[in-house]
Amino acid sequence: MSDVVREVQDANHAAHLRDRVIEAIKTVYDPEIPVDVYELGLIYEVVTSLDGGVLIVMTLTTPNCPSAQTLPQDVEKAARSVDGVTDVHIKLTFDPPWDKTMMSEAALFAMGLY
Repeated sequence: MSDVVREVQDANHAAHLRDRVIEAIKTVYDPEIPVDVYELGLIYEVVTSLDGGVLIVMTLTTPNCPSAQTLPQDVEKAARSVDGVTDVHIKLTFDPPWDKTMMSEAALFAMGLY
């Protein structure tokens, strides 16, 4: 197999794993807002590696969010539930700070803001 074919297969594998991790993350809801954390815009980045490692860069609606302890843990647990995931690292950031412009149209509609 050529190196180019292997690179394409590897990229497809990582992209497929990333898509499955995002679908799992979409099962996690903010307890105070009836919208999943992905559509809410709390997930800034999901990076997957060929060996099944996952890095999730996320934020919270505010630094003093009442769910600050549980929400990142719930996101990590959801990502770990995906077949093929071997390790998950959550990086919590507040740069840039979250605001409602980060929400998807579906989230804005669900909250009556669209």
